[in-house]
Amino acid sequence: MLLYRTGNGPLEVLLGHMGGPFWARKDEGGWSLPKGEYGEDETPEAAARREFTEELGLPVPEGELIPLGEVRQSGGKTVTAWALRGDVDPAAVVAGTFEMEWPRGSGRMREFPELDRVEWFELEPARAKIVKGQRPFLDRVAELG
Repeated sequence: MLLYRTGNGPLEVLLGHMGGPFWARKDEGGWSLPKGEYGEDETPEAAARREFTEELGLPVPEGELIPLGEVRQSGGKTVTAWALRGDVDPAAVVAGTFEMEWPRGSGRMREFPELDRVEWFELEPARAKIVKGQRPFLDRVAELG
């Protein structure tokens, strides 16, 4: 879900920097909209709402979800997204976590935040920050103004 706000200034979007060791030193191209996978028993919209809450630890702001369609990322994953006009305080985020073996091959499981920081960005800086495959969502939300 791509949360956006306009207020009295330019349009801004809320992005999260992906957590874990693979993304720790990557800033440009290391940010994403809150998203996740869903199974056959869950609609993409329900999954978007659930993932927003799981990844940010905040309720989804009230408002109408606006379909932004799908994009295929370079790794082959298809992402379906919605835009939602709303506002949250990044300082209030309590990120969800995931567990993985780290260092790889060590046999030790470690817990990492799904998102290690969350920030509002104007569209041009967001284009540099977001994972390349998700950039079309920024173009689509820009049309909403």
